[in-house]
Amino acid sequence: MVSQQRRKICVVTGTRAEYGLLYWLMKEIQADDELVLQIVVTGMHLSPEFGMTYQVIEADGFVIDEKVEMLLSSDTPVGIAKSIGLGVIGFADALERLKPDLLVLLGDRFEILSAAQAALIARIPVAHIGGGDTTEGAIDEQIRHCISIMSCLHFPTNSIAVNRLKKMGINSNAIFCTGSLGIDQIVRTNLFDKVFLEKEIGVRFQERNLLITYHPATLDNMHPQKQIAELLSALESLDDRIGLFFTLSNADAGGRLISSLIAEFAKTRPNCKVFTSLGTQRYLSMIVQVDAVVGNSSSGLYEVPSLGVPTVNIGNRQKGRLRAASVIECRLEKSEIIKAINKALDMRRPLVVENPYGRGDAAKSIVPIIKQKTMKHNWTEEQGV
Repeated sequence: MVSQQRRKICVVTGTRAEYGLLYWLMKEIQADDELVLQIVVTGMHLSPEFGMTYQVIEADGFVIDEKVEMLLSSDTPVGIAKSIGLGVIGFADALERLKPDLLVLLGDRFEILSAAQAALIARIPVAHIGGGDTTEGAIDEQIRHCISIMSCLHFPTNSIAVNRLKKMGINSNAIFCTGSLGIDQIVRTNLFDKVFLEKEIGVRFQERNLLITYHPATLDNMHPQKQIAELLSALESLDDRIGLFFTLSNADAGGRLISSLIAEFAKTRPNCKVFTSLGTQRYLSMIVQVDAVVGNSSSGLYEVPSLGVPTVNIGNRQKGRLRAASVIECRLEKSEIIKAINKALDMRRPLVVENPYGRGDAAKSIVPIIKQKTMKHNWTEEQGV
């Protein structure tokens, strides 16, 4: 009988940040006797430029079933579009070999769009985590909605996203609001203390410290070089006794340029340190030790509020997303960034705020639903999605 078969659940990951979010979900699937975990890695995980982070996945005890090479060494929209095409080809072959019962995709990266397209044509049902959000300053917005439309099962992180999915015409029976997997990481991860962290990653914390991540705002009219110049100019104006810790940009169009300019900025400044990839445990541990998180990463909205640290969210990349009271908004202008950072530095930590993205039980909530749905015959047709 179908109900007695172990169902193959295939999880795709293309970036260090995405893997950090998926980690506990993968562990829950792996531990379930009725499920078989399959893992496909792609994108930045396979690039020396971004740290070859597939090795972290293997070091965590996971077996990688397929590697889909798709990332061109290009910093242009043309290069990204070609990478998407290569990804569709690679995922078509990988999914044909693995034949999963369900493909699990998180978020809104272009690598994940490739996987969704290949799965759609192969008639492999997709479970999409994080659909229904809105980020008006990046093409992630359109990619996220496209993946949602191609998916059969939906795990949004908040009630507003649920309503948005329903307005997109998605059957409410296929939507399950489980919160953010990022909160699971916070609840279930043992964080390093300051002394161990300094030794582990070779830093010296100053009296005041900032953790900075800036990605291209791909729908912004301002060129990526000008975007990062405004931020770096603001940081240069701060007291040079403030520690500045950067994690580098992603592989979106303009990302490599931003990363190179950050590296150049930090080269002659002893209060700066740049990391290609910190890994989840070290990244979360860093957040607790700094006075504010600065930039435009979704982490500043999803995870940072639960760690009692203020976020300075710059520009429009995350525009439209729910945010906690600890998130300070500012325009992508030097004077506004300085003002917002100073406001964050004046806030007394740890902050106690309500995080709108859940309590940290997303992975444990998602797995039973996946199991129930994949044990059915033609479950996608039954739901009418």
